[in-house]
Amino acid sequence: MMISVIIVNYNGRHFLDACLSSLINQTFQDIEIILVDNASTDGTAGYIRRNYPSVIIIENAENRGFAGGINDGIRVARGNYILTLNNDTTADPQFVEHLKNAMDNEDTIGMCAAKMLFPDGRINSAGMCISRSGAAWDRGMFSQDAGQFNIPEEVFGPCAGAALYRKKLLDEIGLFDEDFFLFMEDVDLAFRARLAGWRCMYVPQARVIHIHGGTAGYKSDISIYYGNRNLLWYVVKNFPLTMLIEYLPWIIGRNIGVIPYHILNGKGRVIINAKTDALLNIRTVIKKREPRRIKGSNQNIKRWMHAWCGIRSL
Repeated sequence: MMISVIIVNYNGRHFLDACLSSLINQTFQDIEIILVDNASTDGTAGYIRRNYPSVIIIENAENRGFAGGINDGIRVARGNYILTLNNDTTADPQFVEHLKNAMDNEDTIGMCAAKMLFPDGRINSAGMCISRSGAAWDRGMFSQDAGQFNIPEEVFGPCAGAALYRKKLLDEIGLFDEDFFLFMEDVDLAFRARLAGWRCMYVPQARVIHIHGGTAGYKSDISIYYGNRNLLWYVVKNFPLTMLIEYLPWIIGRNIGVIPYHILNGKGRVIINAKTDALLNIRTVIKKREPRRIKGSNQNIKRWMHAWCGIRSL
């Protein structure tokens, strides 16, 4: 059962020795490593060819973002499972093995979430959370790792910075939405998978250290723009109609309320552009709604909905 590990890179050569070395030293060895380089200018492709000849390299002529880059890797992948991994991560030796074992456990599991930790040991992600407003965040983010997330359990979805997907799931529901480019593409995919009846397991034994924001930056203009634009898009695209109507006050309130917050933090232009562009392209997003794919009841989706947002929401 081969696993294809896909890493998207943009000018992150300085991260790759730690990331690739940790993959090469995994206890589970039936893996192929695919590095998708999004038109880096730091000599990444040549460096990888010289130092990691077993790594498959896809060189893009332009920056296709995380979504486009991952999709490029998936299209050439030979594995039954697809493992998406950020370039600024370092995996424990049994990381891949633990994810595979969890996925093998039950056919209805289509996604597995890893335990992602900051270099100082705090929680980066223990799976994905969503709210009625559409805000999405990483469970436990910034909290001390005191064992509170050491139990395997079902979660809504995984952070794609370290996630395992069943190839059969991707063949059924489609790949990452390339219009999203960066951010919330994993929330969109997890929501589509949930609507199609797939489940996600959190696997705490599968651990990675994640620098976080190594490429796009944390609370940078690019993260604020794409995070806020795509948040509205994934909601309009995926919320079942009755839920969309029921939660409209939360959705509107959150999308309006975040504007003064970012203005006060000197990001007024960025947040206005994000919300304007989200609305200008809303018809395209509406056309992507696929109600025929919905298998689960609204109650099955609702059980994952929190009342308000958490830290990950931008």
